[in-house]
Amino acid sequence: MSVFTEKSLPRKSLKELGISARNVNDFLTYLKAHSIELHSLMLVRHGHVAAEGWWAPYGPDLPHMLFSLSKSFTSTAIGMAVQEGKLNVEDPVVSFFPEDVPKEISPNLAAMQIKHLLMMGTGHAFDTMDPLARVKDGNWVRAFLEQPVEHQPGTFFLYNTGATYMLSAILQNVTGETLLQYLQPRLFEPLGIANPTWESCPRGINTGGFGLKVTTEDIAKFGQLYLQKGLWGERRLLEESWIDAATSKQISNGDGGDSDWAQGYGYQFWRCRHGVYRGDGAFGQFCIVLPEQEAVLAMTSGTNDLQGVLNGVWEHLLKAFDKGEGSLADEDAAAEKDLQHVLEGLYIEPPRIEPGSVREAELGNSNRCLLEPNALDLQSTRIEIHGDTAVLDIQDKRGEHRVELGRQSWRLGRTTLFEEEEQIAASFTWKSSDTLLLSIQRIETPFRLSIEIEFLEEGIEIRSQFNVSFGEPTSAPIRGHLE
Repeated sequence: MSVFTEKSLPRKSLKELGISARNVNDFLTYLKAHSIELHSLMLVRHGHVAAEGWWAPYGPDLPHMLFSLSKSFTSTAIGMAVQEGKLNVEDPVVSFFPEDVPKEISPNLAAMQIKHLLMMGTGHAFDTMDPLARVKDGNWVRAFLEQPVEHQPGTFFLYNTGATYMLSAILQNVTGETLLQYLQPRLFEPLGIANPTWESCPRGINTGGFGLKVTTEDIAKFGQLYLQKGLWGERRLLEESWIDAATSKQISNGDGGDSDWAQGYGYQFWRCRHGVYRGDGAFGQFCIVLPEQEAVLAMTSGTNDLQGVLNGVWEHLLKAFDKGEGSLADEDAAAEKDLQHVLEGLYIEPPRIEPGSVREAELGNSNRCLLEPNALDLQSTRIEIHGDTAVLDIQDKRGEHRVELGRQSWRLGRTTLFEEEEQIAASFTWKSSDTLLLSIQRIETPFRLSIEIEFLEEGIEIRSQFNVSFGEPTSAPIRGHLE
């Protein structure tokens, strides 16, 4: 198995690595047939990238929001702290926060150890993240410790993002560094992961269970480190014993069967069918490690069908691996050339319904529309169209935000519409002669916002919807009238 120190993974052809191009192409065909929206894919075998692709406007240099795939990185930090003697997985959670524990510590809370946070076996009956996020004083640690612990720790699996936050808080407590700072010289720099970012709680502790952003190749390198049992080049970054513990079944999370969410859970890693393990995040962010095939699959996505993605991997990609390198002699070079053509042409199609409307003449220098009170706190909007460019201005309590959109094609840009300034790709088309459809793809995230603006006799109605969402994807219609 290859080990290396370069900032980028080396590349080899699929045939050199014993991978069938036809099977990889079949996987891409499967995704399209099942309407599964991937944003990127990188397949690595024997430490070399065999196939890679990004669905434009996503690209290789863009970081992508990882959601719960962040948890596997947090677990890695805990493993490093254990091998440095800074903590032990048997340490009681309450021992780190004497000032934040409740006056009466229940027996189950007293029994909760670091390993229970790692294996999602804290004993809670519900995910603690909601009460943490709602607490008014911003003290998430105290809010976690105040939650009732209904079950004996280690006996009851519950996916609990608050538990991963506590791992981050404990690490910061014992090292004096944030999770991001701690991992910088120990993981990110050795692997050549540049400019990772991680969200923080109100008190400056990295969220741990979500909030990390890195690129697709960074995900692949992380998986390769685990496949290599903690070795990177000549340097050991993580003890093999920790890798084995983190990726093996620590607690039961179901009865197995056809669900890859019921095969057992390790230390912030999921067990899968076929002897595989993975880190994963909401809407299809995957780091899949296939030890028997000596392979890693990294993917970012914008889909709710996570089991569908994995079913496609088992159905098509598992068959792609030949036991011995170079034994795919019967597969012609045309298959790999065809696959390369497909990978280079991956693209998220912007909506194309009607290219124009007679109403456009009204939008050459249109007036601002004042919006009725709404849940999104939007105050006013204005849309102008000049040639093949539309400009959307939206005013809310934070100020004014601008989006430039291309006619039935993506226009790359930046906007502050979604809190922090971020990169986007945006397009517009006419859904009907009176309704304009705007699409805003947030290309460092899974999210695409679709906005319909219907032009009424004395104003407008705005309807919006996200492609994927934790809550209700559709907002209530907003009415507006000309200023």
